[in-house]
Amino acid sequence: MKISRLDHLVLTVASIEASCAFYKRVLGMEVVTFGEGRTALRFGQQKINLHPADNIPGLVADKPTVGSGDLCFITETPITEVVEHLKRCEVPIITGPGPRAGAIGTIQSVYIRDPDQNLVEISNY
Repeated sequence: MKISRLDHLVLTVASIEASCAFYKRVLGMEVVTFGEGRTALRFGQQKINLHPADNIPGLVADKPTVGSGDLCFITETPITEVVEHLKRCEVPIITGPGPRAGAIGTIQSVYIRDPDQNLVEISNY
């Protein structure tokens, strides 16, 4: 077997509304509803399904926990423009920009936190 790409991942969140607002405003993701009223954030050919911490569905990770995510997103936007955008959105940068090890080589990254304190890395090659 050979895996070709990531389709989706799941974040357990304290507030669906706060997470949707953040990821839409700051990272430009599309908020979509699927299934029986479930919510996801779509970008490119991937999505992040959101599970509310107070109403977790049946088939999930063993210990779904708010704030346990560590995500890296690749953008075509130059990192200097990413930094300026984050400043305009009043999102504090934890560290960066600086070089990091990406899946296929060196990336330039900045780190921020989402409303649940997940670590979000925004990078480009």
